[in-house]
Amino acid sequence: MSDETRPLEKIFAGARLRRLRREKGLTQAEAAEALGLSASYLNLLERNQRPVTARVLLSLAEVFDLDMKSFAEGTDRQLLADLEDAAADPVLSPIGLDRVELTELAETQPRAAEALTQLHQAYRQQSGAAQEMMSRMSGGLPAAGVAESVRDALDARRNHFPELEEAAEALAAELKLDVRRRAVTLEARLQEAHGIVVRVFEEAVMGGARRRLDFHARRLMLSEVMPVESRPFHMAASLALLEQGERIDRLADQPGFAAKEARTLYRIALANYFASALLMPYSAFAKAATDLRHDITRLQRRFEAGYEAVCHRLTTLQRPGAEGVPFFMVRVDPAGNVSKRYGGGVLAFARSGGSCPKWALHEAFRSPEGLIPHGFELPDGTRYVSVVKAVTRPGAPGEPPVLQAVAVGCEWSHADKVVYADRLGGLPPAPIGLSCRMCERSPCAHRAFPPMGRALDIDPWRRGAGPYSLGED
Repeated sequence: MSDETRPLEKIFAGARLRRLRREKGLTQAEAAEALGLSASYLNLLERNQRPVTARVLLSLAEVFDLDMKSFAEGTDRQLLADLEDAAADPVLSPIGLDRVELTELAETQPRAAEALTQLHQAYRQQSGAAQEMMSRMSGGLPAAGVAESVRDALDARRNHFPELEEAAEALAAELKLDVRRRAVTLEARLQEAHGIVVRVFEEAVMGGARRRLDFHARRLMLSEVMPVESRPFHMAASLALLEQGERIDRLADQPGFAAKEARTLYRIALANYFASALLMPYSAFAKAATDLRHDITRLQRRFEAGYEAVCHRLTTLQRPGAEGVPFFMVRVDPAGNVSKRYGGGVLAFARSGGSCPKWALHEAFRSPEGLIPHGFELPDGTRYVSVVKAVTRPGAPGEPPVLQAVAVGCEWSHADKVVYADRLGGLPPAPIGLSCRMCERSPCAHRAFPPMGRALDIDPWRRGAGPYSLGED
């Protein structure tokens, strides 16, 4: 049968439809009206009880400026990565679920797939109940599951919030905010509109805090250990909470967090988002990023912002009709712990097991403050270009500075728009994996664990490049 006469394969894309709708901040009824569908029919599409027709694809392309081919062929990368993570767990690994089966589950039964991944994450959290209890008793950070739920909620919106962008642009225009005078302008806004003065205090007075709003004394207290260029950001974040509280509250209610700590963390993330949008307005920043081919150092100079702040802003450029290059960002410590990540729709992240040591993410710790461009390819064939930098920030009182590596990158198809691709010297992307249990590459001298679904070929008389020799699938 020729390609012309072969019937079109049915496309079930419920998870992608639901994710797209949430990214746009629409209810089912609002999305259905925009697409010219009934709410009940869209509900059936999102539950994979009806395939996506050519007419629906055309409507999606027209209304949401969507690439039909990528939408029809794509799989929810983060959902698939979470499924592979679950399948690699010692409890499930004897079943031998392979990538084909997991992809089919993600595509045809996305709600069941999400339920499985959530169950696995809950199981993993319960397995570490003793450590969690110790953390809570010592006044430590909230549960890892709380932080993950906030990261997932940001990913569901593609880390883009039109409401905050518009509010930030309006305030920047009202204040006539200029890069060279923004600290003075923001100080004046805090004092004139809210009766709050900005003061810088010694570390001993701040008690380890970098910023604290003293409502009784009507003053915003900033630590002297904070870099001068970071102070406008903290003023802007405080303004976000003071002036955009209702809008931030509405946005924080949408994900429906089970834990109140998650909602609080989400509110903080939204306030920080507003601050970035105020200091690096969307239109100006997006144009500069394109003109400078996403040269982070030059963007830092132009907007007088830190490396991490610029990387974060690059992940937010998803305004419909004015989208930038889709970037991911991840921040890790020398032990491989992820403390920040954005862009799961661009690059899926492993939730456990650490990241691949062959990624330049870890090499950055050997040359702090140096930019390291790196091209890499995942086992599924997707290619990326990234740049990594190890940055330091002040530690707690009496402790040494904190060293972290921050990576930002995009798919290889956008490499011509990124200056760091020019510095790769024509080298092909290096093969890496998300984590050892989710990577089927063999042999690998860096492997710490065998991959899921692969038998071990153990021979006491033979030693390979790595600790595991793999048998047949």
